[in-house]
Amino acid sequence: MDDLKKMIREVPDFPKKGILFYDITTLLKDKAGFRKVIDALTEQIRPLQPDTVLGIEARGFIFAPALAYNLGAGFVPVRKPNKLPAESERISYELEYGMDTLEVHKDAVRPGMRVVIADDLLATGGTSLATVHLAEKLGAKVAAVSFVIELEALKGRDRLAGYNVVSLLKY
Repeated sequence: MDDLKKMIREVPDFPKKGILFYDITTLLKDKAGFRKVIDALTEQIRPLQPDTVLGIEARGFIFAPALAYNLGAGFVPVRKPNKLPAESERISYELEYGMDTLEVHKDAVRPGMRVVIADDLLATGGTSLATVHLAEKLGAKVAAVSFVIELEALKGRDRLAGYNVVSLLKY
């Protein structure tokens, strides 16, 4: 996986001073690198036999549909407020800098469905945990929470304790 890490641009002091931003756009534009990420995530998740993959807005939308396609599963977008046209379930959660809200169509997930939640990056785990709670609120069984990148120092995995956390690249 070191070859994939070399494809990720590191941008110091973005979005603010003292932050090292891992820019995945340089990985995404590389067809072999993007394929390797999707294939590796697919192989880690395939044994879990999910019914659907929930992708968290916005960059989870890049990985979740490709993963769902490879797994023969459905794809469900988890959106920011007021972007879904039908009746939705919502959850508000606390971020390190305030509050946020996520929504999913109420009929997108049925009780007992096995779901995988996919996003690009695990940092503190707040958004991912909120998505887990949203899926469970609709009766889903969360088989895994999947990430391309995990920032280990921020301890998001600890916040997701009790859930199967899958990540490819650890920093």
